[in-house]
Amino acid sequence: MLCYWGAQVREGFGLVKPEQVRHGNWGIKFCPSSAVQDISAGKSCIGFIREGKVSVLRLHNEDADEKLEPLQLQNERIRSIVCGEAGAVLLADDGKVLIMDQSTVCRPLKSLENRQVIQIACGDQHSMALSNDGQLFVWGENTHGQLGLRKEQAGTQSPQHLQSLCEIPVAQISAGGNHSFVLSLSGVVFGWGSNSAGQLGLGDTKDRFVPTIVKSLCGKKTVSISCGGEHTATLSKGGTVFTFGSGGFGQLGHNSLKDEHHPRLIAELWGSKVSQVTCGRHHTLVFEESSKLIYSFGCGMQGQLGNGEQVKQSVPLPVLLPTECTEFTMEKLITGEHHSFALFFKNPGNESEKPKSGSNGGILTLNDRMIDRWVSESDPWPTVKNEINTVFSSAASLNGSFLKTSRDEHYQTSVEHCGLDFDLVKTSFAKLFASKSLISEVVQQTLLPSLNPNPTGVEALRLYLLLPELINGLKKQRTKLIEALASKILELNSAARKVLEMYWSRLPDDWFERLIKLFHKESTDLIDQICDETDHQSTRHLKNILEILQMAYQISCSTDITHHDFIIHKINDLLDLLQTITADLLRMELYMQINEDFHDMVKLEEYYFRTVKILVKFPFASDFITKQRMFNLLQEECFRNVPNLAMGNSFSNLLHINRESVLTDTLQYLRQNTHSFMHPLQVAFIGEDGIDMRGLSAEFFSLISKSFIEWDKKILEVHESSLVWFNPHHTRGNKNFYYLGVICGMALYNRHHINIDFPLALFKKLLQQKPSLDDLEELSPVEARSLKNLLEEDEEEVVNLQHLDFTCKGQELVPNGSQIQVNKVNRQKYVDLYVDLEFNKSVKTQFEQFTRGFSKGCPLDAWTMFHPEELQELLHGSPQYNWKELQQSASYEGCSASDELIKNFWTVFFELSEENKKKFLMFLYGTERVPAGGLSKRALKISQTDCPDPDDHLPEAQTCFERLVLPKYSDINTLHDKLIHAINSCAVFGRG
Repeated sequence: MLCYWGAQVREGFGLVKPEQVRHGNWGIKFCPSSAVQDISAGKSCIGFIREGKVSVLRLHNEDADEKLEPLQLQNERIRSIVCGEAGAVLLADDGKVLIMDQSTVCRPLKSLENRQVIQIACGDQHSMALSNDGQLFVWGENTHGQLGLRKEQAGTQSPQHLQSLCEIPVAQISAGGNHSFVLSLSGVVFGWGSNSAGQLGLGDTKDRFVPTIVKSLCGKKTVSISCGGEHTATLSKGGTVFTFGSGGFGQLGHNSLKDEHHPRLIAELWGSKVSQVTCGRHHTLVFEESSKLIYSFGCGMQGQLGNGEQVKQSVPLPVLLPTECTEFTMEKLITGEHHSFALFFKNPGNESEKPKSGSNGGILTLNDRMIDRWVSESDPWPTVKNEINTVFSSAASLNGSFLKTSRDEHYQTSVEHCGLDFDLVKTSFAKLFASKSLISEVVQQTLLPSLNPNPTGVEALRLYLLLPELINGLKKQRTKLIEALASKILELNSAARKVLEMYWSRLPDDWFERLIKLFHKESTDLIDQICDETDHQSTRHLKNILEILQMAYQISCSTDITHHDFIIHKINDLLDLLQTITADLLRMELYMQINEDFHDMVKLEEYYFRTVKILVKFPFASDFITKQRMFNLLQEECFRNVPNLAMGNSFSNLLHINRESVLTDTLQYLRQNTHSFMHPLQVAFIGEDGIDMRGLSAEFFSLISKSFIEWDKKILEVHESSLVWFNPHHTRGNKNFYYLGVICGMALYNRHHINIDFPLALFKKLLQQKPSLDDLEELSPVEARSLKNLLEEDEEEVVNLQHLDFTCKGQELVPNGSQIQVNKVNRQKYVDLYVDLEFNKSVKTQFEQFTRGFSKGCPLDAWTMFHPEELQELLHGSPQYNWKELQQSASYEGCSASDELIKNFWTVFFELSEENKKKFLMFLYGTERVPAGGLSKRALKISQTDCPDPDDHLPEAQTCFERLVLPKYSDINTLHDKLIHAINSCAVFGRG
């Protein structure tokens, strides 16, 4: 049954004979037997669908005797029609789109012939079509941006793909006068076009030329949208109606004639269960399901409100339908310029009597029934292939396939919630992977290339959660798929990357672990490939994969996933190859074997070094020992690639110093700017014999460390923890901090240790990481514990009784800090500012100078690959003194471990105090520091000398060769006395 009211037209529209039209109150008429399936009313015509055929009634201002004209459709059966200002768009059952203009001839829209369209919408001068794979096409005028194709894009009569929404699973499209809307399956609302009256709901009146999210509707569970001439209405699940835009005729229903720039709930309908809302040009209709009433509001000057009056009505009031309507069920409300319609079907019972109207269709998404058909092969292969192609070539279709609809969680999609049903994905993919291999090709060739680096809306990022899981289960073309996915992730704009990282951080543990393993295995395979062949594409792909792993690593730092899960052990195979090639090249150079093989090996060495330089940028991928190997290899490359100092170079790296004035002599030397930091440092102590083969330079760094600490306490302070920090009060002569940094950098570059016990905070700052309260506790335990107690105190009164304000050691932490009391609310801020002052603000200039010097002293920036703890160990040495390791690493010359002399030596050594053991290290190696990795990394050669009168000689340390020379003492007591005397009194540390 068709019920209608509004401007006068031909009685019954010509659908039935005039005498069959029934008249109710207030100008409402109805046709019990019209057999209408769908209606659309525009400015110049009204279209009716009956049994798949379309008839059109042309509307003229002063002629009420229009004729109903059938459209010439050939054999097309039409299921939907939408009328615009001058024409109409039709949708056939087979998904074809046809255009009707001023004549009755309809032409197919050829550019959409290969698309199966499921929804159409029409504004005044623009149209939209949604295909079954979720792609939106637009055509018509674009003067206000209503096509969403950006401002510079002119109108077009040929449908254009709206790529900005290609990843959004669209549920509904709607077009108004000069504006457009799309609703996603997650209830997200996108609007664009004219916004002169705020009809986009964005809080202003600026037109939008690209789809823009209506943020105030996010989370409102929107299920449908309707656009009027200059106003918009949305319906939420549960029946809540929001309206916005032009309110000059009362069409917003807010008991006002004002425009609304934000979506506003219609208070008069609060508590009602509205199931339909539709907007005409200047009026609105809603259907309330429980009462079965239609409410109208807005312009009623042509009777389109159904209240028998020609007025503006700003609040929803019931349309007084004829009593005969109670025998039917209301199916659809339709509004036009000056008309309103209601379609009913027979009630109760037989669903087959319900007319098949042009209701909106949904995009094709993956579901259990579809997968079961594929797996069982019950459908013909062409059908299955077509469905696979549709779903897995469309970002929108795949995106809409696994929404978590239980408890409406998909409606809560946001930057923190992705809206995916992870269990559904897992079970669906498990079935899927047992089926068709075609998926790999479709994903690689169509889906991945279609992904937008600037996605419109966060729900588009669900794809980056689905694709790794999908690729994990595919057998074919995994490498290409992973590489393509990594590239797409890295192309995302920074805001989208942030949201993706948030989504990753909230993945189920097993999902996140599989994601890591996927990219980790790919990185391992790529390094394996690099080892086997010279393929420059592999290094580029490796860098991309490592960048993805770095994103995952940063997230994993706050999870239970260990850092070891990221280490790529295959890197050591690459380093082994590089070391072998480098050694071979040096041998060939030495023997003048410069041939074609030599040049090929040079290219291979360069290729491997380029790979190592990529790996250096990703510290998480290597363990400490591997990083040391890379650092050493890159340092040796530096040695070879800078001019030889012996060949007339202006630089000289031999430092002549006196033991008594080591700091003064060193500073004077550095100020001459003749040192080549890329070359190894050589040290000579004035008045002493010896060639520096690392022993003398090791001793030099030990001596100068002590000098810096004792330098009138000017630049460094020793704290209660015995750790050293910059003097915040040393504001003059900041060049001293620069030279301190130079010396520390030189020590690192030359693989020596500094005997200055800096806290871990220094190394965090060097690596641009933020020191914490725990770092302050390491440096100043008492000070930090009082701050921790402040944070842990539960009683407000106890916090207040401490009478703390926002000052620290006489400095205000914030403007007027002395006037701001610390309480339970602001205490965390106070502690953060306190720590920031101690480690950052109070020593800002000092640290900047130190950092500049450090980078000068260590010109190889590969040191940035180390973690703070690792860098600290490299510069300070290992904190672990496992003396047994020294014995286990020892070798012997002219004697053996079973000799009585050697047994006596080790007995004496292990009986030494801890202090004397460290003095022994200083005596033998020029430093008491333990190398990174422990004493097992120290070489120790013990040599027995057969000299006359051995009891008259002291042990001798040949520091440059890491050799201890022992006379053959007569007994253990003599050995003990001589060793103690040597390590405590010997001023000259061996012969170098």
